[in-house]
Amino acid sequence: MSDISKLNINNLDKLKMTNKCGGCHLRGVDLSETNLNGADLSYADLVGADLSRAYLFKANLSAANLMGTDLSWADLSNADLREANLKAADLKKADLSESDLSKTDLSEADLTEADLRWADLYQAKLRGAVLSHADLSGADLTEADLSDANLTGANLTRADLTNAILMNTNLNEAILTNTIGIEPT
Repeated sequence: MSDISKLNINNLDKLKMTNKCGGCHLRGVDLSETNLNGADLSYADLVGADLSRAYLFKANLSAANLMGTDLSWADLSNADLREANLKAADLKKADLSESDLSKTDLSEADLTEADLRWADLYQAKLRGAVLSHADLSGADLTEADLSDANLTGANLTRADLTNAILMNTNLNEAILTNTIGIEPT
């Protein structure tokens, strides 16, 4: 068994026993359908991990590396994801409502049909992200970079896009009722 595999097993045991594993190396681990509500995974390395259908309500994933991670259908509501790396992550149908995603890198992430109601996406990087049919109602997208993002059919009711970068952003069929920061055409 490699040192990395032993490290993953030790860190998994620690996480299961204490619900804390800040800074842990958990690359490629299978945590699908695992209850991690309230877990501390800040600064953890979860690159390529499977967290699909995991329960991460109020979890701390701030500054975690989740690049390419499968978080489809996961419950991340009220989670702390500040400054996390979610580049190219799969977040299809994930619940991110009321989560803090400020300064998070979501470039090239798939957020199709994700629930982002009232999420804080201040200065988030969403370059090339897919947010088709996502619910962003009430979300704070102030100064977010949505360049080349696909928001086809997304609900942006009451969302704040003040100073957001919308270069080549696809807003076809998006719901823009009472959206702040977008000039009517």
